[in-house]
Amino acid sequence: MAQRGILEYDAKSLVTRLWNDYIGDSLICNFRSVLVETEDELDTAAKAQDWLNQPGLVVKPDMLFGKRGKNNLVLYKTTTAGDVSLADAKKWIHEKRINEIALLNGEKGWLRRFIIEPFVPHSIEQEYYISFRSETENDVMAISACGGVDIEENWDTVTEVFIPVLSEDKEAKNLILSQIPDEIQERNAVGTLAVGLYSLFKDLHFAYLELNPFVIEGNTIHLLDMVAKLDDTAGYLMQEEWQGIEFPSGFGRAGLTKEEKFITELDEKSGASLKLTILNPKGVVWTLVAGGGASVVFADTIANTWGANELANYGEYSGNPNTEETYYYTKTVLDLMTREKDDKGRNKILLIGGAIANFTDVASTFKGIIQAMEEYAPKMREIGVQIYVRRGGPNYEIGLRNIKTAAKKLKLPIDVYGPETHMTDIVAIAMEDANA
Repeated sequence: MAQRGILEYDAKSLVTRLWNDYIGDSLICNFRSVLVETEDELDTAAKAQDWLNQPGLVVKPDMLFGKRGKNNLVLYKTTTAGDVSLADAKKWIHEKRINEIALLNGEKGWLRRFIIEPFVPHSIEQEYYISFRSETENDVMAISACGGVDIEENWDTVTEVFIPVLSEDKEAKNLILSQIPDEIQERNAVGTLAVGLYSLFKDLHFAYLELNPFVIEGNTIHLLDMVAKLDDTAGYLMQEEWQGIEFPSGFGRAGLTKEEKFITELDEKSGASLKLTILNPKGVVWTLVAGGGASVVFADTIANTWGANELANYGEYSGNPNTEETYYYTKTVLDLMTREKDDKGRNKILLIGGAIANFTDVASTFKGIIQAMEEYAPKMREIGVQIYVRRGGPNYEIGLRNIKTAAKKLKLPIDVYGPETHMTDIVAIAMEDANA
């Protein structure tokens, strides 16, 4: 699973579009929201949606980061304690987007997207919290009567419900309803919401879904804030349901590089999973890792061994990509890796790793890797590249033999290991060689 964050606006649009299908009409959700990049776009939206011309707006950035209230990045009252008007919202957006913003955690960047909604007057006591997340064997629902910006400080109020992923719908429903906290006054309404949201969470391939806070007034639900991540490997299954939802770059990133965009487009055309994020183009350690879980383990191990600044890229190829897809993925990584020598004169490290595959044909994917190596071998020799391989799975013996033979022919130094070696041992072996 590859978890990718989506915009709050897109998350709310998706949930409310399918509201009646999953939650029913006993609870009403009045969704009114616009997403803009500039104050001029907001002015244009106000000509089509009259509610924007009424005082009482909320404005906040939609940039895939949280704690916006604590970062003073939510406008819901003006400095004179009056309701926010369209003019106030336009002025605030202009001020925020033309200046670099520094968050409390030290991150810096530019605000490029803003979500505008009607303000819902309410008390802190009315704020509830609910979230769903996927784990290996269970889906986990977390729920609390103490929602809002301080939910982390009030985590002792949260009830977590572990729902086995193979649970029947009725079993999951009963489990959820039995665990709604007594301190939630609107227990019936929250139970209906929770059961419906969980079904939507599963069917739409969410990896994470959080409503914090949401408010209930009678039979009306107000979705004040929402955070969501989708399993983007399900994109080819969810084309109709997701309706073109994109996975944008977050705060502090200028956007996808040309290479990242190419891999994203390649991924969208494939039933496999192909992901690439450039962390530090000058990093000494580069990876070609098969599997989303393995990519996380490798990244953590490299960061602990070499230091995070030396990890050049993060990504994965999985889901049995064909030879051509693996070739283009590897070619992209090798092209980035071989553009310049290490400024400290060190050899660059290429780690080709992964767990023991269940169905990915190792020989087929390695054929694509070998094709890219043959194309970039002169540049790899010129800058100094040491290759370390560890892989297991269908046809792994053929794959390992072929890549070892090819590297020898291309005069590229390589160490090759099979499933008898622990997955990340090649990280330590590479470090030992580098320090020898």
